[in-house]
Amino acid sequence: MSRFFPHTPYAEDQPFYHTVLTTHVLYRGFQVGAIGGIMTGVVRSVVKSIRTGSSSTGFVGWSALQRSTGIGSMVGLGALVMVLPLRMWGKEEIEWKDRTWRLLENKGQMAVDDWSLSGAVLMPLYMSMRKQSGERLGWKMAMGRAGIGSTAGIIGYLSWTYLINRGSL
Repeated sequence: MSRFFPHTPYAEDQPFYHTVLTTHVLYRGFQVGAIGGIMTGVVRSVVKSIRTGSSSTGFVGWSALQRSTGIGSMVGLGALVMVLPLRMWGKEEIEWKDRTWRLLENKGQMAVDDWSLSGAVLMPLYMSMRKQSGERLGWKMAMGRAGIGSTAGIIGYLSWTYLINRGSL
């Protein structure tokens, strides 16, 4: 996502600093919420299987996981909508520019953005093509698909960087 914004040689010249930092922080809130939603969905599945006494750990289902992830994504996003203004309250313009410049300078951060945004876009597209007749796509499902895709993108980045490519960008 950060590749869409210009990056200057000096922090003092960095344009769109409010926009870059805000989109970065809100997207990270979305991602953290998605990971929390995924974990919540899996834990709910295990607890449900224990309560019903089934011998298998029967997974709660793909639809329930998407809804759980969608709700988690929106909770994470909403939390950081409130936290960002509190954190940056009273900060000087140069502090916003410096944080933005350092964010855009970080190659690892840029790679995480690329991989996670690719997953967040491709997963909902793929799932829309697989849509079964009569399936309703509400906001929970749509956000859940984007959250699962974003998480898959991060896992893909980490796998590529640290397992396949051995730490080089």
